[in-house]
Amino acid sequence: MTAQKYADAPPYLRDFLFYMLTIRGRSPRTVDAYYIDLRTFLRFLKYRDSSLPAEEVVTIADVDIEVLRKVTLSDVYDYLNYTLTQRENSAKTRARKVSSLRSFFKYLTVKAHLLEENPVKHLELPAVKKTLPKHLTLEESLGLLSSVNSRYARRDYCILILLLNCGMRLSELCGINLSDIRDNSVRLLGKGNKERVVYLNDACLFALEQYKPERAAMPRATTEKALFLSARGTRLGPRRVEQIVAECLKAAGLGDRGYSPHKLRHTAATLMYQHGQVDIRVLKEILGHANLATTELYTHVSNAQIEHAASQSPLAKVKVRKTQNQ
Repeated sequence: MTAQKYADAPPYLRDFLFYMLTIRGRSPRTVDAYYIDLRTFLRFLKYRDSSLPAEEVVTIADVDIEVLRKVTLSDVYDYLNYTLTQRENSAKTRARKVSSLRSFFKYLTVKAHLLEENPVKHLELPAVKKTLPKHLTLEESLGLLSSVNSRYARRDYCILILLLNCGMRLSELCGINLSDIRDNSVRLLGKGNKERVVYLNDACLFALEQYKPERAAMPRATTEKALFLSARGTRLGPRRVEQIVAECLKAAGLGDRGYSPHKLRHTAATLMYQHGQVDIRVLKEILGHANLATTELYTHVSNAQIEHAASQSPLAKVKVRKTQNQ
């Protein structure tokens, strides 16, 4: 985290962001999201009683801690109403903003001791409608794997195989080093810098073996420790992997479905649960979830499962005889 990146943040906000990044192990993208959410909140506090819209504020550097010491739960409700009516934020976005506020004020109260009372201690998260995770079907997954025909086809195929079989996050895939692969397993560095080991099935091992000669021919192959290399011989970044996946999806005729590397993670979890009968607790460990409730989002039932369940009824094949009145 650079000082210039959050130059307009008051000292207490910069300290919070630094704490979340270094102590709590949040990713840079998550910390950026905290900053954006809290900047909006501080802008609201600064200009809610003026005629100048919050969006036109250039800086929040002059919002001192005394302003936050006067914040009440009613103020926060006013802010959430503002995000709903003026910014038209969805329930999911508002829930994220509430989560940011709760973490922020907890830090100011418990860790930094800058506030005596936490005004959002009893603030509840907005109700968010649960939706089924978007994922590829088994047939679409097979079609995607069979359509890889890029310049670095073996690399790109290996990327897809790992995403679809291991359910790893995009950041985890990009962070894999050659030394992380041991026999039939790979060590991943997940959220909060938590390590976990994921086992590689035959398809993954085969794809890795096929990719090795292609990788060896890339620039800096002997000095770069990353598993997946770019044409320049540098580690593939998340954005480039997103582009590679998008190109492969387009080649498979799936480019307009809204799929992404994260949707391939959903796909891996769904296929393991629906077709592999993987126990949900095992699936939780594979995906690296902290809570079982998160994993349950992936264990949705398909229409085929519902149809199969209906066919298993003991009365499914009963045919009523005609009555005497018919």
